[in-house]
Order: sequence, then C-alpha cells, then structure tokens
Amino acid sequence: MKAFFSLLGDIRRLAIPYFKSEERWIALGLLGAVIALELAWVYATVLLNEWNSAFYNAIQEKNYAEFKRQLLIFCAIAVCAIAIAVYQIYLKQWLEIRWRRWLTTRYMEHWLADDTHYRLRLSGDPADNPDQRIAQDVNLFVSQTIGVGIGLLGTVVSLASFSVILWGLSGSYDLQLFGTEMVVPGYLFWAALIYAAVGTWLAHLIGRPLVRLNYNQQRYEADFRVDLVRVRENSEQIALLKGEQAEERHLSGRFERIWGNFFDLMRAQKRLTWFTAGYNQISTIFPFVVVSPAYFSGAILLGPLMQTASAFSSVQGSFSFFITSYSTLAEWAAVVNRLTGFEASMAAAKRQAQAPSFVRTPVAASDLPRAMTMDEMDIRLPTDAPIIKVEGVAIVRGEHVLVMGPSGSGKTTLFRAMAGIWPFGSGRLGIEAPSRLMILPQKPYVPVGRLDAALAYPQDPQIHTRDALCAALEAVGLPGLCGRLEESALWPHVLSLGEQQRLSLARALLAQPAILLLDEATAALDEPSEAAVYQLLRHRMPGTTLLSIGHRATLKGLHDRILVLQGEGAPRRLVEAGAPVLAAEA
Repeated sequence: MKAFFSLLGDIRRLAIPYFKSEERWIALGLLGAVIALELAWVYATVLLNEWNSAFYNAIQEKNYAEFKRQLLIFCAIAVCAIAIAVYQIYLKQWLEIRWRRWLTTRYMEHWLADDTHYRLRLSGDPADNPDQRIAQDVNLFVSQTIGVGIGLLGTVVSLASFSVILWGLSGSYDLQLFGTEMVVPGYLFWAALIYAAVGTWLAHLIGRPLVRLNYNQQRYEADFRVDLVRVRENSEQIALLKGEQAEERHLSGRFERIWGNFFDLMRAQKRLTWFTAGYNQISTIFPFVVVSPAYFSGAILLGPLMQTASAFSSVQGSFSFFITSYSTLAEWAAVVNRLTGFEASMAAAKRQAQAPSFVRTPVAASDLPRAMTMDEMDIRLPTDAPIIKVEGVAIVRGEHVLVMGPSGSGKTTLFRAMAGIWPFGSGRLGIEAPSRLMILPQKPYVPVGRLDAALAYPQDPQIHTRDALCAALEAVGLPGLCGRLEESALWPHVLSLGEQQRLSLARALLAQPAILLLDEATAALDEPSEAAVYQLLRHRMPGTTLLSIGHRATLKGLHDRILVLQGEGAPRRLVEAGAPVLAAEA
C-alpha cells in the first residue's frame, strides 16, 4: 500500500502542472468533455440493461409488436452510443496531443536549460536515455494516464449504477451457517464482489513482476537504440579501424539483455494470461449460473434473467478492472518511475547550477583593461580528485594567450571551467562580458540542416546578410560553400574535419565574441593555414581576447603570452612561461 500511494503521489506531481498551466482552460474543458462523454456512455449502458428486460420478455411472450418497438428503441440508443464513442475518442486524442506537446516542451526546456543535459552526463547520468524519456515515455504517460484515469472513473460510476440495479434485482438469500439461518440481502452483489476481489488478489500476486520487467525492457531497448545511432554516426572511424566485429559483439551483448528480459516478460505475461483468460471465460457464464436457479424455479422471466445477468456482469467487470488492466497498469507504473527519476535528476542538476562551485563575476572597473582574472581556483574531477590550481592569473583585453601542458593534464577542463560548464571545484573567476564568451572545441559541432544555419549557430542566420555569411566563409578559405548556403545536408559527413574547423572559425568571425577560447580548434589545419587563421583573427577581431590550447611549437610565435600547466602528478599549476617573440616581429 505504501508503494501504491507513493505511485499515486508521483502521478499527481507529473499530471497536475499541465492543468494549472497557461493552457489550463482548454485542458480542463477537454477533460470535462471527455468525462461527460464517459458518464453518457455509462448512462447508455444502463439504458441497454433496462432494454434487455423488455426485449427478452417480448421474445418469451412472442409479442411481435413490442419486439419491433424495442428494436427501434435499441437503434436510438445505439446511434447515441456510437456518437458518444466517436467524439470521446476524438476529444481524448485532442487532449493527449496538447498535453504531450506541453509536457515535451517543458522537459526539453528543463533538460537544455543551465547546461542540465551536460551536467547529467558528468554525474554519470542516473536518468539514462533522456531522448527516450522525452520522446517515448512522455507519450506513454499522457495516453495511459488519460486512458486509465477515464477508464477508472467510468468503472466507478458503472459500479455504482449497476450495483443499485443488481441489488434491487437480486432480493435476499437464505444462508445456513453452522446451523444458523442468515438472510443475505443483495446476495448477487456480494457474489460479484467476492468473485472479483479474489480474482484481483490472485492477478496481483501473479502479475507483480511485470512492473520491474517492463521498466527494464524500456531501458534495454533504449540502450540498444542509442548504440545503433552511435555506430551510424561514427561509421567512418569504425570502417577505417575495421571495427565491425567489435561493434557487432557489443551490439549483440546489448540485444542479449533485450532477449533475456523479453523472455522473462513473456513468461510473466503467460502466467498472467493463463489466469486472466480463464477468469474472463468463467465470467461469461458465472452470472447465469448464479441467477439461473431463480429462472428455472419460475421466480423470474427471461427478461429479468438477462437484465440481472447483464447487471451482474457489469458489476463484476467493474470490480475486475485491475485484473483486465493489469498489464497496462504495470507498464504505466514503469513509465511513471522513469519520468519521476528523470525529473529528480534534472532537479539535482539545476540545484547544482544555481549553486556553482566557481564564483563568476564581471571584471571590476578598477581591473580594466583586464578581460579575465582567476584567483584561488581549485579545479577537480567528479570524483573530487584535484587536477588544476590557478592563483592570481590575469588576461588583458585583446591579448592572445597560449595554454600548454602535457596531454591529459586538464587543459580542456580548465577551458570548461572558464566557460562555466564545469561544476566541480571552487574559486573566483572574473570575466569581461560573460555572455559574450565563445569556445571552439577540436571537433566542432555542425548541426544537420541548412548550411547557413550551421554557419551562424547558435544564432539565427536571418540576423546576418548573405554577403556577411559568404565573406566569413571566404575569409577562412571556404569560398566554394557560398553557393550552398541554402542547401540542407548531413554536413558532419560532407565536410572534412579541417573544413569543419574552418566553418567553426567563420562562426566566430560572425559572432565577434569578447573572449574566444580555442581548444585545439586548428589542429586539423596545416601549419601555414593555421598561422594564416591566427593572423586573420588578430586582424578581424582586434578587441577579442583569445586563449588557445595547442601542442605545436609554431603556435608559440602566434601568441602574446604562454601559460603552462606544470607539476608532476595532480594538481598541476598554471604558471607564466614568458613572452614569446611574435611571428610578425621575427
């Protein structure tokens, strides 16, 4: 019961925000309409139950006129019931898609805000496969919440309506118990209740493992799908390394988990189906077995027999709601658990973002023309192991600084801390115009779609003229792409790594950031092209402060200062290495 009430609380927390959102009036209107149609459907079934008595009495009495009249009544009820069913499905689907759109947008905003998507990865991503949770689990949650919720409401109303009918039809039953005669009023109602209660209890015992198995199945399916996407995106590297067999072994291992869990799911579903199928078959005849003694004794006619059997079936079916819906409920519980876990992980990442380890402040006016200051910075790994210490380092506005150090010493992590996305550590970081800091990684991100959108990313390409976009491409040595700005393609596969790095540099020319961080962003270029690019940045972005990570000795002559990560082991310290002779002065 504790787990059940906890699940109800999770469902409430997931569902209520939509009905309090800016769409609340439309949402509540659609929900009210769907509920009203469900109640109308229950009323139609009550009318059909009453119609059963009159119709079968007319057959037993061979009253043809009444028979025809009852057929006309049936047609009227059936037409109304069909209209109710059609519009209930239509309005339910309308509510589903609006709710799904709102919830999907909310999750996407929270996932992408404050670098949450990145922080989840750094923390080991306890909410595995966010893509599945946003794309699939949200859809399942909305559809199943509406389906189960409306179904449960209809069940409760139907139970109340037909219980009154069944109670009135069943009369009393004389029961001999231990030599004592007892009168049981409404015995048919109690028979239906006991029959359904025993069935529900047995179904729960048999089907309980389905919740865990459905949860695991969704997770294993998502893991397999993500690895297939990874192989597709890295197909060239895999082909060059002849890694197809290794990938096949890995993918086969992933699928083995799906295979094994699915067989467990099959066995659990088989056990539950054995019970539910038998239960449903017995339920078809059970009402007649219970009511038939009264009919054969002459106490009731055929009409009341059919009406009583119909009412009994409705009451028993209402009581058996959890039996017939157990598989759906198990899947629904798994979906709710996955979404609540996703929300908890995003909330934890957001709290981390709101209480950053590094204190980032604008550079004080008294410190200008400094563009960046770093004091008492202690940069650590997620395991809390120290990697870098920075004390009293200042970068002057417009200065070009080269950061060097052994491979794996933490240079990229230092840049992540400067950019504000690395949350592990402490210290003070003063930055001129933090919103105008831009970092270019060694492997650029080139989105799929139109080339002009990829070039201007993350800005809207419409804010730049076509001439400005072409000028940026020509400046970095990609004049051939000017004629393809409106073309949509898989640009990460069309362009070489060197071309992607040039495109990324053109993006910086368009953005004109106050501070530009280059994390080996020219490593794929030859040395003369690299030198030309740095001269271009110095000429076209004279007010931009530039920090570079690189290993080539030729980079030393392209910068004003060199900072080096020194020390054996961790933590390494960022220290001044002296002022090089600029290539232009040599």
